[in-house]
Amino acid sequence: MKLSDRLMELVRACFTGIWIESHEHDDALLEISQLCHEQQWRLATWDIDQGLRVPGAASTDDAGASDPLAAIHAMKSLGADDTASIIVLTNFHRFLGSTEIVQALARQIVDGKASRTIFIVLSPVVQIPTELEKLFVVIEHPLPTREQLKEIAEGIATEDGELPSADRLETVLDAAMGLTRLEAENAFGLSLVRDSVIKPESVWELKASMLKKSGLLQLYKSHDDFSSLGGLGSLKAFCKRSLLQHGRDNPLKRPRGVLLLGVPGTGKSAFAKALGKETGRPTLILDVGALMGSLVGQTEQNVRRALNIADAMAPCILFIDEIEKALSGAAGSGQNDSGVSSRMLGTLLSWMNDHTSNVYLIATCNDILRMPPELSRAERFDGIVFLDLPQREQKNRIWDQYIAMFDLDANQKRPEDAKWTGAEIRACCRLAALLDTPLSQAGLNVVPVAVTASESVDRLRQWASGRCLDAEKSGIYQHQTKPQSRRRVSRAKPSAN
Repeated sequence: MKLSDRLMELVRACFTGIWIESHEHDDALLEISQLCHEQQWRLATWDIDQGLRVPGAASTDDAGASDPLAAIHAMKSLGADDTASIIVLTNFHRFLGSTEIVQALARQIVDGKASRTIFIVLSPVVQIPTELEKLFVVIEHPLPTREQLKEIAEGIATEDGELPSADRLETVLDAAMGLTRLEAENAFGLSLVRDSVIKPESVWELKASMLKKSGLLQLYKSHDDFSSLGGLGSLKAFCKRSLLQHGRDNPLKRPRGVLLLGVPGTGKSAFAKALGKETGRPTLILDVGALMGSLVGQTEQNVRRALNIADAMAPCILFIDEIEKALSGAAGSGQNDSGVSSRMLGTLLSWMNDHTSNVYLIATCNDILRMPPELSRAERFDGIVFLDLPQREQKNRIWDQYIAMFDLDANQKRPEDAKWTGAEIRACCRLAALLDTPLSQAGLNVVPVAVTASESVDRLRQWASGRCLDAEKSGIYQHQTKPQSRRRVSRAKPSAN
């Protein structure tokens, strides 16, 4: 619903205190002004710079015009008949720390019912004092839609060839979703200056600056696609196909993401970063530890801000590494962290259920027993995928990849790697190049995690068997256990008993 439509309902219902959350004050004021002109309502505006202004009235040079308390009292003279009178107070949240202003505004909002005097606070944040909470209704000035962004692009790209093709334009609009009108104009103009055509790269550059200002998310720019990963064929095909069918025409079909469960070093994090390069989406890394705040409620607020930023960056990939370590306290009584983990989990679950943005969530986990069970139920993720130790064919490709990367002799003998992960193969190749030794000798310095933590690895495999998708081949993962050998009793000579 447009801002003007929502505002018309509230004014006709005689809501005398309205708080509009907006980062685009000029656009919001223009929309309010057009609505007042159509409905023949009186309109006055106030800000600390230009003071009180009434369209059609002579401007005043009174030094008290910039006084916020005087602006509130001035509304008594505007509400003279049955015509609605509206005053817009821009960035007025800065002055609500004064007891006199809060008391005067509360009195005028209550008295405004009789005189049809409407007070509108236009602010980028919602900071309402306790005394005014029951007197204000909060509405949001929505960001521009795809159609509005397309109109902005067409208004800037006026020369032939400056507007991209239809398919390319859809990619540009995908990248521009979540920007304000001014930010979109700046991004499109920057792209025209650089490339003489509107491209999504300039839009992503502007969006990346949003992350630096927040400090809650990191933008990872990967130069490696799926060709840099050996194996994981089924996982690659599953994620890539679901992202291509992203459900732009039907939001109910949008992909949700995957939970990657596996042995440490099997490529879970590398896959999440390579998926962004493969699909042309930015990868946002959410470090849960960076969200922790020292004040009560600050952590939960940081989580909500980070998820809102991810929604604004859509379409994108949101990567949470080792999620069980951040949320493991949610399964306890909350005595260790005063319930912070439980509240973080609740915020994350609500977002996973309710968000409609094109954000693809990838979370990794090394210990499923520490994972809160409600996070892994159906419809949280598109699937839970288990990454086991690579098989012989995958290991050969990983060896070839890292031998070429570290410029080693491809014909030399390789160490025994029956229980090695891809990370351990890389470590062996790096040590061989660092120490200038053969691979077989460098392999003596590598102790695989399947040996140092064999019990944990076996327990993880047994849990995943029959419960998770297989990352290598389509279908459910099945752990192949070796049958226990039975002692053979020779029957050649019968027992004396």
